Amino acid sequence: MVILEIIFAIVVTGLVLVGIVIALIVKVLSGGSPKPRVGKEELMEEAKMIQEMYRGLSRLEQRVDALETLLLERGDKRGTADDAGAERGREKEGNQ
Repeated sequence: MVILEIIFAIVVTGLVLVGIVIALIVKVLSGGSPKPRVGKEELMEEAKMIQEMYRGLSRLEQRVDALETLLLERGDKRGTADDAGAERGREKEGNQ
């Protein structure tokens, strides 16, 4: 289940990045020739949008890191429990 969540997060991150690249390509292709002057307000709005995307991707990266940590911790606990169970099984076989 956790593996599916990690895969989902990676897929979502990839889709977001692909979307950004496609949007940039469309913007460049539809723009034709560069505009002679870009207004200060337009630059500020564009900078805000880029910052919001960056913050969103940063949060997504933190969530993926947290999920990876949880997955590794669960794997360690399960590995320890499996080792303990195997040890108990060996002890029972030795007592018989």
